[in-house]
Amino acid sequence: MIDIALARNLGEQMQDFGVNNGMMDNSTHDALSPALPRDSSSPCVNCDVRMQAICAVLNDDELGALAKLTHSESHDVGETLFFEGDRAGECFIVQKGALKLYKLLPDGRRQITGFLFKGDFLGLSHGEEYIYTAEVLEQVETCSLKSDRMQHLVEQFPKLSNRMLNLATLELSVAQEQMLLLGRKTAQERIATFLLWLSNRAAERGEDANPVRVPMSRSDMGDYLGLTVETVSRSITKLKTSGIITLKEGNRVQINDRELLDAIATGDGH
Repeated sequence: MIDIALARNLGEQMQDFGVNNGMMDNSTHDALSPALPRDSSSPCVNCDVRMQAICAVLNDDELGALAKLTHSESHDVGETLFFEGDRAGECFIVQKGALKLYKLLPDGRRQITGFLFKGDFLGLSHGEEYIYTAEVLEQVETCSLKSDRMQHLVEQFPKLSNRMLNLATLELSVAQEQMLLLGRKTAQERIATFLLWLSNRAAERGEDANPVRVPMSRSDMGDYLGLTVETVSRSITKLKTSGIITLKEGNRVQINDRELLDAIATGDGH
């Protein structure tokens, strides 16, 4: 996840950086992924998340320089990439799998602040410490590099700062949608919105958008949506009973009536 203040500092001289995107917008991939030439000169050039990741703005030669600074890592389910408060010494591009990001209150209560998937970027912090915990939901492969090396790359390739600012602007838009979700929407509307968001994110990654892969638990969903586990289960059961969705094996949800699910998400459903 991009630190918004840091991205602004890096791109403060850029005048045109807006990315008009919310939780349900499908234009993200096109807006942030310019078409660039590909060859076999380096692993980064042939990476299947290149056009989705922060490095999408780099050409083949620049990717070759990036490849010399990065290394690949694999992380198992339940493993933590870093904890809130740890020294922020490394940043990551997700190449495979899914993660959840969360913060803890002093009394141990947890608020999940986001879910990351293939192509997402996390770990770069404005301060010296990570401001959230990143935990693996399903086996994750990452492309990792030291934070100071990332800062060096931004200085070496200034267009990365604009890319980071675009991504930070997108995160701000998503955060605003999340405030609306938590502040105004009913439990049923929140669940419907979340399922559609997962579907749209999968489509952006070039994966099947339906059935929707749901790698997080109902407890995780509740901690993200501001609902109890029981309320999450009741809302999912209601959607299932009405025939709008079907629960399938492998943590997948089949959307049978997307139009009606969208109507529920926007408050127009019954």
